[in-house]
Amino acid sequence: MWLLLGGLIIGGLYIIAGLLCCVTIIGIPFGIQLMKIGAFTLMPFGSEPEFGKGEPGCINMVFNILWIVCGWLEIAMLHLVVGGILCITIIGIPFGLQHFKIAKLSMFPFGQHSV
Repeated sequence: MWLLLGGLIIGGLYIIAGLLCCVTIIGIPFGIQLMKIGAFTLMPFGSEPEFGKGEPGCINMVFNILWIVCGWLEIAMLHLVVGGILCITIIGIPFGLQHFKIAKLSMFPFGQHSV
């Protein structure tokens, strides 16, 4: 049901944006993170994004700051807004919670993995 109600579209858009970022050498780390978010978006139920042991490291923190400066913070805020709107109804609560997970991952993607 998640895939039919927008999960497939969101995940596909993240993966396409990741492939476009991978066109340049500088964009490869960001493209990999976008594809990671896209894969997580396709199957968010039953998994949780968490920082690994000893993460975020110094380099990951620099990349997370660049991630925010480049404008991806707005995407995380959009997931928070959509999640809040979905949580208004009882039927939308599970989907809203998944958007909150995606917002957590899309806020600071470097150093996080899915558990």
